[in-house]
Amino acid sequence: MKYKYPICAFFLSLTGFSTVQAQQQSQELLKQQLPIISKKQSKHSSYIETLSRPNLWVDSVFKKLNRRQKIAQLFFVRAHTDMGKVFEDSIGRVVKKEHIGGLVFFQGGPGRQAILTNKYQALARVPLLVTSDGEWGLGMRLDSTISYPYQMALGAIQDRELIYKMGLEVAKDYRRIGMHMNLAPDVDVNNNAKNPVINYRSFGENKYNVTAKASAYMKGMQDGGLLVSLKHFPGHGDTDVDSHYDLPKLPFSKERLDSLEIYPFRELIKEGAAGVMIAHMNIPALDNSPNMPSTLSKPIVTGILKEELGFKGIIISDAMGMKGVVKYFKDGEADVMGIIAGNDILELSENSARAIKLVRKAVKEGRIPMERINESVKKILTAKYWAGLNVKDTVNESNVYAELNRPESKLLLQQLADASMTLLKGKQYLKTLSPQKRTAIISIGTAQVTTFQKDLGKYYKNAVFYTLDKSANANVIAKVLRELGTFDQVIIGIHDTRNRPGNGMVLTADLKMFIKNMATQSAVFALFANPYNIDALPGLEQSKALLVAYQKEDFMQLAAAAVFKNQLIPSGKLPVTVSPAFKYGAGQ
Repeated sequence: MKYKYPICAFFLSLTGFSTVQAQQQSQELLKQQLPIISKKQSKHSSYIETLSRPNLWVDSVFKKLNRRQKIAQLFFVRAHTDMGKVFEDSIGRVVKKEHIGGLVFFQGGPGRQAILTNKYQALARVPLLVTSDGEWGLGMRLDSTISYPYQMALGAIQDRELIYKMGLEVAKDYRRIGMHMNLAPDVDVNNNAKNPVINYRSFGENKYNVTAKASAYMKGMQDGGLLVSLKHFPGHGDTDVDSHYDLPKLPFSKERLDSLEIYPFRELIKEGAAGVMIAHMNIPALDNSPNMPSTLSKPIVTGILKEELGFKGIIISDAMGMKGVVKYFKDGEADVMGIIAGNDILELSENSARAIKLVRKAVKEGRIPMERINESVKKILTAKYWAGLNVKDTVNESNVYAELNRPESKLLLQQLADASMTLLKGKQYLKTLSPQKRTAIISIGTAQVTTFQKDLGKYYKNAVFYTLDKSANANVIAKVLRELGTFDQVIIGIHDTRNRPGNGMVLTADLKMFIKNMATQSAVFALFANPYNIDALPGLEQSKALLVAYQKEDFMQLAAAAVFKNQLIPSGKLPVTVSPAFKYGAGQ
């Protein structure tokens, strides 16, 4: 049977997808699943266990440090391998002169980072603890390395063992290039669809799902010999302000924060999390000091995290140069207050030399007891011992690329993508798609033929590809429409081509009308974008089939193609509510 696709569109009301009862059952199941992944036998005791034991190496190094050198251990500075030799040498001078505690690597390449790490470690009197943000692995910062799916996609996966394995692989990658701590996972409960800074970095809106998935990832990394840092305490998920640029305010009660935002931190601390990162947020219910960021709040860092939750591990500030912390506390005062509050590591101070000097002054004046400094220094030295820095070693600078792009890692990457596929509707309809039928395969949002199209084309032999760039107008769309009447079936991929899959995917009004029109016909859709974008594409709820594939990457496109070839049964469940029609837990 042939179908005609007129340009006209129809406004249809949204319908509910999942019942409250089903959501409650899902939450109960997640609560029961939390302890399922037991801690595998790792090569040594956990970091938390190591903290409680006498340690000759830690004591020996500690005794050799003078007051200034002890203070310097609390500061971690930014490092890059993509900013040239002048910048690299300037960091080398900081390492040698200031005796800082560690480095936070940002953009660059893995081979260059291995070389530079050896150089910096050779300059350090006390071995450096090397960290970076790797929420989706090394690829978050480094070129030519594997980027695993964003946490939003992982939140859809029902097999937590896959996420545990991802943690193990990430640990291998970090250790291979001389890093000891991953500033991840993100355990924020993203219950604000407009969140500009967490969003797709979160496992979702359900605290039990977030905790379960973060637990698997955390345990994989820690069992692989990598320190972790849960972030962003006490919870950055319900804000519409980015703390990089301003100070977000959380107006919620302590009871609400305790039962929702803090829940994943509490549970994962019980499970042995090594580290926690503090967010820059103003939370009057927890500290009513005017414009007080949580990073600088002793009632929050010491009172709640250390005392109420009993956290014994290492506490890391979010970047201390962010506007959320320095907007109201300038000229190094934020660094001093961060230590008073109870942070062990201050990362990325605006000026580490100034900060060390100001903290020394605060110690002399009695604002900071030296016992407060000593406590953090011993935690940091113990972390270095746990990471193996008590034994001198160098990073192997040969064959880095091949050893970071292992076949088993790439296989796991595809398995994770496959497991994240979330079919919101059309389970039975997909079975009617036939490789013998004349098929139009359309990509919206990109001018290039996509991996999704090419892979489908191997199966649907009688297929024609069309592309409609994100700026396509009515004239361009009309040319495609004129040809669609000759096809038996139409498969459409909607692609967000931005580097990060946030909200606000840009498509012309004409394209949105085209999507709505095609949805009322018999087209089937795959969305390679943040699922929150569904709410900005009215009409999709009327489509014959709708698959959420979360991201633009090839591994997601191959997984989606497998679904449309009826070679993969999608098992993902929507980790967030994206519209009245598609709520948390949706997935056929």
